[in-house]
Amino acid sequence: MKPIRIGIVGIGKIAREQHIPAIAANPAFTFTAAASRHSTASDVANFPSIAAMLEGVPDLDAVALCTPPQAHYEAAKLALAKGKHVLLEKPPCSSMGQLDHMVRLAKTAGRTLYQTWHSQYAHAVEPAERLLKQRKLTAARVTWKEDVRQWHPGQEWIWQPGGFGVLDGGINALSILTKIIAEPIFAKSACLYVPSNCATPIAAELEFETDSGAPISAALDFRHTGTQTWDIELSTSAGPITLSAGGGLLSVGDELVPRAAGILGVEYTAIYRRFAELIAHRHSEVDARPLQLVADAFLVAERITVDSFLP
Repeated sequence: MKPIRIGIVGIGKIAREQHIPAIAANPAFTFTAAASRHSTASDVANFPSIAAMLEGVPDLDAVALCTPPQAHYEAAKLALAKGKHVLLEKPPCSSMGQLDHMVRLAKTAGRTLYQTWHSQYAHAVEPAERLLKQRKLTAARVTWKEDVRQWHPGQEWIWQPGGFGVLDGGINALSILTKIIAEPIFAKSACLYVPSNCATPIAAELEFETDSGAPISAALDFRHTGTQTWDIELSTSAGPITLSAGGGLLSVGDELVPRAAGILGVEYTAIYRRFAELIAHRHSEVDARPLQLVADAFLVAERITVDSFLP
């Protein structure tokens, strides 16, 4: 098969650090065009908008949407109408209704819609999923604390309506939970700590429960400095399991499990491998569960105003 001609929409931090290198490393793709309001990509045709890109390079096969989630729905709608396959960076969009309709649009167009959750491809996730099939989960604790100035420098969209705030990072943890825990998970309560000058939370305390009654708590904070913490601690019928470093490391009891060679590979390398497979078979893959947990957390949440935040 000839390489899939792909265009990237949104040439920001995530596109430069993850998407462009992953595409370059995958012979199934050729990076052909870019659309971005504020920056350009080297060695490809650049356009100020996705509409201009689709008009200027009509033979594109696929697009990767790396813009803030507030812009994903309209961009995906346009790309699918033009007959392009679509990859969505997480979070997928600003509402469950939009995501549901994107699935319908992709089916009507006969094109692939791939909603990515990069943390589901972290090294420890698949082994943890296998372990939980052999054990009963009794409780879980998520600690996801990071410095927003380091990971989202100057990104005002994250503080605007539909920008998710600390849940933009926290949804990575939720995507791991929905991957490794087979049963449904439901939101019970939440406290969202919202700066007085922002629309979205800078920290959150969340409480979930599995369908069988196992409690899951999550502490999320964008104000954290020093060592960044992305841990998921699982209590099970056969002892504790811990995923640390954002799902990159697995400990069973007190023992750190060595990484097995070839476990899915680097997250974005695995994402583009999967995208090529889906396109080849004209299938879509959309996992709405992490977004549903965020939406439900907002529904049950108490909002607490805290000091203003200066990015």
